[in-house]
Amino acid sequence: MSGQNVSSTAEAYAFAADAGIHPLVLPTPFGVGPVNTYLVEDDPLTLVDCGPNVATGLGLLERLLAERGHTLADLELVVVTHQHIDHTGLARAIAERTDVEVACLDALAPVLRRWDEHGVLDDDDARRLMLDHGVEPHVADALRAVADVVRGYGCSAPVHRPLRDGEQLALRDRTFTVLHRPGHSPSDIVLLDAEREIALTGDHLLSGVSSNAVITRPLGEWDGRRPEPLLQYRASLQATRELPFELGLGGHGGPVTGHRELIAERLLAQERRAAHFHDLLAERPLSAHELATARWGPIAITQAFLTLSEVLGHLGLLIADGVVAEDRSGAVIRFQRI
Repeated sequence: MSGQNVSSTAEAYAFAADAGIHPLVLPTPFGVGPVNTYLVEDDPLTLVDCGPNVATGLGLLERLLAERGHTLADLELVVVTHQHIDHTGLARAIAERTDVEVACLDALAPVLRRWDEHGVLDDDDARRLMLDHGVEPHVADALRAVADVVRGYGCSAPVHRPLRDGEQLALRDRTFTVLHRPGHSPSDIVLLDAEREIALTGDHLLSGVSSNAVITRPLGEWDGRRPEPLLQYRASLQATRELPFELGLGGHGGPVTGHRELIAERLLAQERRAAHFHDLLAERPLSAHELATARWGPIAITQAFLTLSEVLGHLGLLIADGVVAEDRSGAVIRFQRI
């Protein structure tokens, strides 16, 4: 199939089906909407991502597998593309009912095995970050309480096969190259089948929206400095832009075609957004939350952390460019033009 140009959604899914890859779409309780998991009909029979831990999720997955002529027990490998609970939530339930191996990035393995513990730390970090950057305490406390509930859609899971960046994941009829692409989360991976010109991109690259570069507790040792996921994400996108594939299969929405042009558009949009935040700092220093309010108006409580992550990401880009500085002298961190 080398050199085949994939354009329409129908052609894209036909291209994937010819390669033995089939989307199994599962609902989520989140604003992002349904999640795409992918059945790779090969040996071992492989599921890429598995949906959130909701009451009806496992039963629906079983029905979708049955439509392809398989049972849950036929699964032999589950590959998790990143740590978000709409992609990992059912991993333990599947592993408890089958002889499946669970695979993920090696640095994610100890975190996924102790997800509840890591999640609490991450949620505590998010509350502190919101307070440091001007989010009202009652909003930060409300979101911290909600996080305890949301965390129930995920759970700890065994990891039998840690995957290294650059490793070859060989199935009977194909080989995926595992590529670490941090930014949307610290643990994102892309699975590249160069022979078939297909990449399973998780949430690293989506067709309809630019993935949030969410500020998240790093994997492994951490020096306590604020993570800069947007800078990571830009480097990851630039690396993915050079990959040889015709079709990207993402974790939400439709297929990705023309990935080089799409990535160029996303990078440019990030630069334009950063320039807008730079303009907003023209009159006086502002906190990240004040910048979010100046940009979007009053922020809904449910969006406070996500908008804060977006603003801080673009401020990190401006700081890296040497045009903005961070002032930590007060109770709330503020940013000023240089």
